Parts: sequence; C-alpha cells; structure tokens
Amino acid sequence: MNRLIAHCGLDCETCEARIATVNNDDALREKVADDWSKLNGVEITPEMINCEGCRMGGKKTPFCDSLCPIRQCCLKKGCETCGDCPELKECKKILMIIGTNKEAKERLEKGIK
Repeated sequence: MNRLIAHCGLDCETCEARIATVNNDDALREKVADDWSKLNGVEITPEMINCEGCRMGGKKTPFCDSLCPIRQCCLKKGCETCGDCPELKECKKILMIIGTNKEAKERLEKGIK
C-alpha cells in the first residue's frame, strides 16, 4: 500500500499539514492550526504543523506522532494499516474515520489480505 496512505486509510498526500510541511508554507500552517484548533477545541499552533505523513519517517504533528489512538494501535499490533488488522470490521477506534470517509474505508478494505 502507498506509504502516504495513513494507518487509518486517509490520504496524507492531500493533508494540508503535510502540504504545508513539504512546501514550507507558513501561511498554510497558520490556516491549518486555526482550523484544527476550532475543530478540536484545543490550541494548535502553526509550529505544531509539521508532518511528512504518519507512516513516513520524519516530522509529524504532535497528534499524529503520539496521540492518535489509531496510529498507536497499528504500531503496537505491527500493522501497516488498519486494513491489515483482523479486527477492522469490529473496531470502534477506526469507526471515527471510516464511518464518515468512504474513500478511507475503501483503501483499508483493499488492503485486507
């Protein structure tokens, strides 16, 4: 599976945090920090918006690096993505993504062996 597909099936290549990092775009970092702060009800600063993709080496946002329960679960289980996990269809953690994102769900289902 493409390494820019996150553990949860989202496409990191289209993530504004990754785009801001790759392009060193401080204006986009500010926009993402503002959007994510409002969305999550916590303060997120532009300095936190540095991410190269959750399955890639290098920089990650604090959430993607250590707080995302989906990423932490995959790392603990040794799964590349949730699509590799036999519990995918019953998992409550991944439901917050695949319950609202058809494309992410399809990517993970294609990855099931």
